[in-house]
Amino acid sequence: MRLIVLLSGNRIYTVDELAAELKTSQRTIYRYIDTFKEAGFVVEKVDDYKYRLVSIGPGVKDLHNIVYFSPEEAYIVNRLIDSLDPSNSLKRELKRKLSAIYDKTSIADFTDRPSSAKKVQTLVEAIREKKVVRLKAYSSSYSGNTRDHIVEPFEMTSNYAGVWAFDLADGKNKRFIVLRMGDVEKTIDPWAHGFEHHSQPMDAFRFHGDTEYHIILRMNNLAKNLMVEEFPLTEKDIYEQDGILAEQIMVLDETMELPPHDMEEEEEQFWIYDGTVRGLDGIGRFVMGLEGNVEVMEGDALIDYLKRHAAHISESY
Repeated sequence: MRLIVLLSGNRIYTVDELAAELKTSQRTIYRYIDTFKEAGFVVEKVDDYKYRLVSIGPGVKDLHNIVYFSPEEAYIVNRLIDSLDPSNSLKRELKRKLSAIYDKTSIADFTDRPSSAKKVQTLVEAIREKKVVRLKAYSSSYSGNTRDHIVEPFEMTSNYAGVWAFDLADGKNKRFIVLRMGDVEKTIDPWAHGFEHHSQPMDAFRFHGDTEYHIILRMNNLAKNLMVEEFPLTEKDIYEQDGILAEQIMVLDETMELPPHDMEEEEEQFWIYDGTVRGLDGIGRFVMGLEGNVEVMEGDALIDYLKRHAAHISESY
Protein backbone atom coordinates (compact mmCIF):
# COMPACT_ATOMS: atom_id res chain seq x y z
CA MET A 1 0.00 0.00 0.00
CA ARG A 2 2.87 2.38 0.71
CA LEU A 3 4.30 1.66 -2.73
CA ILE A 4 0.91 2.33 -4.35
CA VAL A 5 0.76 5.73 -2.66
CA LEU A 6 4.32 6.57 -3.78
CA LEU A 7 3.72 5.49 -7.38
CA SER A 8 0.41 7.35 -7.65
CA GLY A 9 1.75 10.69 -6.33
CA ASN A 10 2.98 13.69 -8.28
CA ARG A 11 6.66 12.83 -7.85
CA ILE A 12 8.21 10.15 -10.06
CA TYR A 13 10.65 7.93 -8.12
CA THR A 14 13.51 5.80 -9.36
CA VAL A 15 13.58 2.14 -8.34
CA ASP A 16 16.53 2.93 -6.00
CA GLU A 17 14.53 5.69 -4.30
CA LEU A 18 11.48 3.42 -3.90
CA ALA A 19 13.65 0.68 -2.38
CA ALA A 20 15.16 3.21 0.05
CA GLU A 21 11.73 4.56 1.05
CA LEU A 22 10.40 1.07 1.76
CA LYS A 23 13.69 -0.18 3.23
CA THR A 24 13.75 -3.14 0.85
CA SER A 25 15.59 -4.35 -2.25
CA GLN A 26 15.27 -3.38 -5.90
CA ARG A 27 14.27 -6.95 -6.64
CA THR A 28 11.32 -6.66 -4.25
CA ILE A 29 10.21 -3.39 -5.88
CA TYR A 30 10.21 -5.02 -9.32
CA ARG A 31 8.25 -7.97 -7.91
CA TYR A 32 5.64 -5.61 -6.45
CA ILE A 33 5.34 -3.78 -9.79
CA ASP A 34 4.74 -7.09 -11.56
CA THR A 35 2.09 -7.92 -8.95
CA PHE A 36 0.35 -4.58 -9.60
CA LYS A 37 0.23 -5.34 -13.32
CA GLU A 38 -1.20 -8.81 -12.74
CA ALA A 39 -3.83 -7.31 -10.41
CA GLY A 40 -5.00 -4.88 -13.09
CA PHE A 41 -3.09 -1.68 -12.35
CA VAL A 42 -1.76 0.36 -15.27
CA VAL A 43 1.96 0.85 -14.62
CA GLU A 44 3.78 3.34 -16.86
CA LYS A 45 7.53 3.05 -17.38
CA VAL A 46 8.70 6.67 -17.56
CA ASP A 47 12.28 5.74 -18.43
CA ASP A 48 14.66 2.84 -17.74
CA TYR A 49 14.40 3.12 -13.95
CA LYS A 50 11.30 5.20 -13.18
CA TYR A 51 7.72 3.97 -12.86
CA ARG A 52 4.35 5.42 -11.93
CA LEU A 53 0.71 4.32 -11.70
CA VAL A 54 -1.56 5.97 -14.24
CA SER A 55 -5.24 5.85 -15.17
CA ILE A 56 -7.07 6.10 -18.45
CA GLY A 57 -8.53 9.52 -19.18
CA PRO A 58 -7.32 13.02 -18.40
CA GLY A 59 -7.86 14.71 -15.07
CA VAL A 60 -8.31 11.53 -13.00
CA LYS A 61 -6.61 11.98 -9.64
CA ASP A 62 -8.39 9.78 -7.11
CA LEU A 63 -6.54 6.62 -6.16
CA HIS A 64 -9.62 4.41 -6.53
CA ASN A 65 -9.79 5.37 -10.23
CA ILE A 66 -6.46 3.67 -10.95
CA VAL A 67 -7.88 0.12 -10.85
CA TYR A 68 -10.69 -0.90 -13.20
CA PHE A 69 -13.38 -3.58 -13.31
CA SER A 70 -15.33 -4.56 -16.39
CA PRO A 71 -19.13 -4.62 -15.86
CA GLU A 72 -19.09 -8.44 -15.98
CA GLU A 73 -16.26 -8.70 -13.44
CA ALA A 74 -17.92 -6.22 -11.10
CA TYR A 75 -21.28 -8.01 -11.42
CA ILE A 76 -19.75 -11.40 -10.60
CA VAL A 77 -17.85 -10.01 -7.61
CA ASN A 78 -21.01 -8.29 -6.41
CA ARG A 79 -22.96 -11.57 -6.66
CA LEU A 80 -20.28 -13.39 -4.68
CA ILE A 81 -20.49 -10.76 -1.94
CA ASP A 82 -24.29 -11.03 -1.92
CA SER A 83 -24.02 -14.78 -1.34
CA LEU A 84 -22.19 -14.21 1.96
CA ASP A 85 -24.14 -14.81 5.15
CA PRO A 86 -25.95 -11.59 6.22
CA SER A 87 -24.23 -11.80 9.62
CA ASN A 88 -20.76 -11.63 8.03
CA SER A 89 -19.18 -8.41 9.33
CA LEU A 90 -17.11 -7.97 6.17
CA LYS A 91 -20.08 -7.96 3.79
CA ARG A 92 -21.04 -4.29 4.24
CA GLU A 93 -17.42 -3.08 3.93
CA LEU A 94 -16.80 -5.18 0.80
CA LYS A 95 -19.94 -3.76 -0.81
CA ARG A 96 -18.86 -0.22 0.06
CA LYS A 97 -15.42 -0.69 -1.48
CA LEU A 98 -16.82 -2.31 -4.60
CA SER A 99 -19.28 0.54 -5.11
CA ALA A 100 -16.35 2.96 -5.45
CA ILE A 101 -15.22 1.23 -8.64
CA TYR A 102 -18.34 -0.62 -9.79
CA ASP A 103 -18.97 1.71 -12.75
CA LYS A 104 -15.37 2.04 -13.91
CA THR A 105 -14.30 0.67 -17.27
CA SER A 106 -12.11 -2.41 -17.01
CA ILE A 107 -9.15 -4.34 -15.64
CA ALA A 108 -6.06 -3.90 -17.82
CA ASP A 109 -5.50 -7.49 -18.82
CA PHE A 110 -3.15 -6.51 -21.64
CA THR A 111 -0.15 -6.41 -19.27
CA ASP A 112 0.73 -10.07 -19.82
CA ARG A 113 1.23 -9.38 -23.54
CA PRO A 114 4.28 -7.13 -24.05
CA SER A 115 3.35 -6.31 -27.65
CA SER A 116 -0.21 -5.36 -26.70
CA ALA A 117 0.98 -3.32 -23.72
CA LYS A 118 3.17 -1.21 -25.99
CA LYS A 119 0.31 -0.60 -28.43
CA VAL A 120 -2.10 0.26 -25.63
CA GLN A 121 0.40 2.65 -24.05
CA THR A 122 0.82 4.46 -27.38
CA LEU A 123 -2.96 4.68 -27.80
CA VAL A 124 -3.40 6.00 -24.25
CA GLU A 125 -0.78 8.68 -24.83
CA ALA A 126 -2.40 9.67 -28.14
CA ILE A 127 -5.81 9.96 -26.44
CA ARG A 128 -4.34 12.09 -23.66
CA GLU A 129 -2.47 14.31 -26.14
CA LYS A 130 -5.31 14.30 -28.70
CA LYS A 131 -3.04 13.06 -31.49
CA VAL A 132 -3.67 11.11 -34.69
CA VAL A 133 -2.19 7.59 -34.90
CA ARG A 134 -1.47 5.11 -37.65
CA LEU A 135 -2.74 1.58 -37.00
CA LYS A 136 -0.23 -0.39 -39.03
CA ALA A 137 -1.17 -3.64 -40.80
CA TYR A 138 -4.61 -3.82 -39.16
CA SER A 139 -6.35 -7.11 -39.96
CA SER A 140 -10.08 -6.58 -40.40
CA SER A 141 -12.42 -9.51 -39.75
CA TYR A 142 -15.20 -7.83 -41.76
CA SER A 143 -13.40 -6.91 -44.99
CA GLY A 144 -10.78 -9.66 -44.75
CA ASN A 145 -8.10 -7.11 -45.66
CA THR A 146 -4.93 -6.06 -43.88
CA ARG A 147 -4.02 -2.40 -44.26
CA ASP A 148 -3.04 0.75 -42.39
CA HIS A 149 -5.67 3.03 -40.85
CA ILE A 150 -5.12 6.70 -39.96
CA VAL A 151 -7.38 7.42 -37.00
CA GLU A 152 -8.11 9.73 -34.08
CA PRO A 153 -8.29 7.45 -31.00
CA PHE A 154 -10.50 8.82 -28.23
CA GLU A 155 -11.66 6.00 -25.89
CA MET A 156 -10.27 2.61 -24.80
CA THR A 157 -12.80 -0.21 -24.60
CA SER A 158 -13.44 -2.68 -21.80
CA ASN A 159 -10.28 -4.56 -20.73
CA TYR A 160 -8.25 -2.32 -23.07
CA ALA A 161 -8.94 -4.94 -25.72
CA GLY A 162 -9.75 -2.26 -28.26
CA VAL A 163 -10.06 1.44 -28.94
CA TRP A 164 -12.79 3.68 -30.29
CA ALA A 165 -11.37 5.92 -33.00
CA PHE A 166 -12.50 8.20 -35.81
CA ASP A 167 -11.29 6.76 -39.14
CA LEU A 168 -10.12 9.70 -41.26
CA ALA A 169 -10.51 7.78 -44.55
CA ASP A 170 -14.12 6.69 -43.96
CA GLY A 171 -15.22 9.59 -41.75
CA LYS A 172 -16.73 7.17 -39.24
CA ASN A 173 -16.26 6.17 -35.61
CA LYS A 174 -15.10 2.55 -35.39
CA ARG A 175 -13.94 0.07 -32.77
CA PHE A 176 -10.48 -1.37 -33.48
CA ILE A 177 -9.17 -4.49 -31.69
CA VAL A 178 -5.63 -4.22 -30.26
CA LEU A 179 -4.64 -7.80 -31.09
CA ARG A 180 -5.41 -7.18 -34.78
CA MET A 181 -3.00 -4.25 -34.96
CA GLY A 182 0.45 -4.91 -36.38
CA ASP A 183 1.73 -1.81 -34.58
CA VAL A 184 0.62 1.65 -33.46
CA GLU A 185 2.52 4.77 -34.51
CA LYS A 186 1.69 8.14 -32.95
CA THR A 187 1.93 11.12 -35.30
CA ILE A 188 2.42 14.83 -34.57
CA ASP A 189 -0.96 15.68 -36.12
CA PRO A 190 -3.67 16.88 -33.71
CA TRP A 191 -7.30 15.80 -33.82
CA ALA A 192 -9.43 17.61 -36.37
CA HIS A 193 -12.78 15.87 -35.74
CA GLY A 194 -13.09 15.83 -31.96
CA PHE A 195 -16.67 17.10 -32.12
CA GLU A 196 -17.62 13.99 -34.13
CA HIS A 197 -16.14 11.45 -31.72
CA HIS A 198 -18.81 9.07 -30.45
CA SER A 199 -18.55 5.56 -29.02
CA GLN A 200 -21.42 3.09 -29.06
CA PRO A 201 -22.70 1.33 -25.92
CA MET A 202 -22.17 -2.42 -25.62
CA ASP A 203 -24.85 -4.95 -24.67
CA ALA A 204 -24.65 -8.02 -22.44
CA PHE A 205 -23.71 -10.15 -25.48
CA ARG A 206 -20.64 -7.91 -26.06
CA PHE A 207 -21.89 -6.29 -29.25
CA HIS A 208 -22.22 -2.54 -29.71
CA GLY A 209 -24.55 -0.24 -31.61
CA ASP A 210 -26.72 2.87 -31.33
CA THR A 211 -29.98 0.99 -32.03
CA GLU A 212 -31.74 -0.86 -29.21
CA TYR A 213 -33.76 -4.02 -29.81
CA HIS A 214 -36.16 -5.34 -27.19
CA ILE A 215 -35.95 -9.13 -27.08
CA ILE A 216 -37.90 -11.76 -25.12
CA LEU A 217 -36.71 -15.38 -25.23
CA ARG A 218 -38.14 -18.54 -23.66
CA MET A 219 -35.40 -20.99 -22.73
CA ASN A 220 -35.01 -24.38 -21.14
CA ASN A 221 -32.45 -25.04 -18.40
CA LEU A 222 -29.66 -25.83 -20.86
CA ALA A 223 -30.04 -22.55 -22.73
CA LYS A 224 -30.44 -20.52 -19.54
CA ASN A 225 -27.35 -22.02 -17.93
CA LEU A 226 -25.23 -21.47 -21.03
CA MET A 227 -26.45 -17.88 -21.37
CA VAL A 228 -25.52 -17.01 -17.78
CA GLU A 229 -22.16 -18.80 -17.99
CA GLU A 230 -21.15 -17.18 -21.28
CA PHE A 231 -22.75 -13.76 -20.74
CA PRO A 232 -22.96 -13.06 -16.97
CA LEU A 233 -24.64 -9.67 -17.37
CA THR A 234 -27.76 -11.31 -18.82
CA GLU A 235 -28.56 -12.92 -15.46
CA LYS A 236 -30.31 -9.85 -14.09
CA ASP A 237 -32.77 -9.98 -17.03
CA ILE A 238 -33.63 -13.70 -16.72
CA TYR A 239 -36.76 -14.84 -14.89
CA GLU A 240 -38.30 -18.18 -14.16
CA GLN A 241 -41.70 -18.39 -15.82
CA ASP A 242 -43.45 -17.83 -12.49
CA GLY A 243 -41.68 -14.46 -12.20
CA ILE A 244 -38.76 -15.29 -9.90
CA LEU A 245 -35.44 -13.78 -10.91
CA ALA A 246 -32.81 -16.29 -12.02
CA GLU A 247 -30.24 -14.73 -9.70
CA GLN A 248 -32.66 -15.08 -6.77
CA ILE A 249 -33.09 -18.79 -7.59
CA MET A 250 -29.32 -19.24 -7.63
CA VAL A 251 -28.91 -17.49 -4.26
CA LEU A 252 -31.65 -19.62 -2.75
CA ASP A 253 -30.05 -22.80 -4.09
CA GLU A 254 -26.69 -21.80 -2.62
CA THR A 255 -27.93 -20.71 0.80
CA MET A 256 -30.85 -23.06 1.62
CA GLU A 257 -30.74 -26.76 2.43
CA LEU A 258 -33.50 -28.13 0.22
CA PRO A 259 -35.02 -31.55 1.02
CA PRO A 260 -34.32 -34.43 -1.37
CA HIS A 261 -36.84 -34.75 -4.18
CA ASP A 262 -37.57 -37.01 -7.10
CA MET A 263 -36.28 -35.35 -10.29
CA GLU A 264 -38.47 -37.63 -12.44
CA GLU A 265 -41.62 -36.09 -10.97
CA GLU A 266 -40.58 -32.53 -11.83
CA GLU A 267 -41.90 -30.76 -14.92
CA GLU A 268 -39.32 -29.19 -17.22
CA GLN A 269 -38.33 -25.74 -16.05
CA PHE A 270 -38.41 -22.76 -18.43
CA TRP A 271 -36.88 -19.33 -18.20
CA ILE A 272 -37.59 -15.94 -19.75
CA TYR A 273 -34.89 -13.55 -20.94
CA ASP A 274 -36.41 -10.04 -21.22
CA GLY A 275 -33.82 -7.45 -22.17
CA THR A 276 -32.46 -5.06 -24.78
CA VAL A 277 -29.53 -5.63 -27.13
CA ARG A 278 -27.45 -3.24 -29.22
CA GLY A 279 -26.91 -5.59 -32.14
CA LEU A 280 -28.33 -8.84 -33.46
CA ASP A 281 -25.09 -10.72 -34.15
CA GLY A 282 -24.41 -11.64 -30.51
CA ILE A 283 -27.85 -12.80 -29.47
CA GLY A 284 -28.51 -14.23 -32.96
CA ARG A 285 -25.44 -16.45 -32.75
CA PHE A 286 -26.57 -17.64 -29.30
CA VAL A 287 -30.11 -18.51 -30.46
CA MET A 288 -28.94 -20.28 -33.65
CA GLY A 289 -26.43 -22.33 -31.69
CA LEU A 290 -29.18 -23.57 -29.38
CA GLU A 291 -31.96 -24.21 -31.90
CA GLY A 292 -34.69 -26.23 -30.24
CA ASN A 293 -33.78 -24.94 -26.77
CA VAL A 294 -34.73 -21.28 -27.31
CA GLU A 295 -37.97 -19.71 -28.54
CA VAL A 296 -38.13 -16.07 -29.65
CA MET A 297 -41.31 -14.67 -28.08
CA GLU A 298 -40.72 -11.02 -29.00
CA GLY A 299 -38.30 -9.36 -31.39
CA ASP A 300 -39.29 -9.08 -35.05
CA ALA A 301 -35.82 -7.86 -36.06
CA LEU A 302 -34.22 -10.92 -34.46
CA ILE A 303 -36.71 -13.26 -36.14
CA ASP A 304 -35.90 -11.71 -39.55
CA TYR A 305 -32.19 -12.03 -38.77
CA LEU A 306 -32.59 -15.73 -37.92
CA LYS A 307 -34.65 -16.41 -41.07
CA ARG A 308 -32.02 -14.79 -43.31
CA HIS A 309 -29.17 -16.74 -41.78
CA ALA A 310 -31.13 -20.00 -41.72
CA ALA A 311 -31.87 -19.59 -45.44
CA HIS A 312 -28.21 -18.90 -46.15
CA ILE A 313 -27.14 -21.99 -44.18
CA SER A 314 -29.75 -24.11 -45.97
CA GLU A 315 -28.51 -22.95 -49.40
CA SER A 316 -24.88 -23.47 -48.45
CA TYR A 317 -25.34 -27.07 -47.29
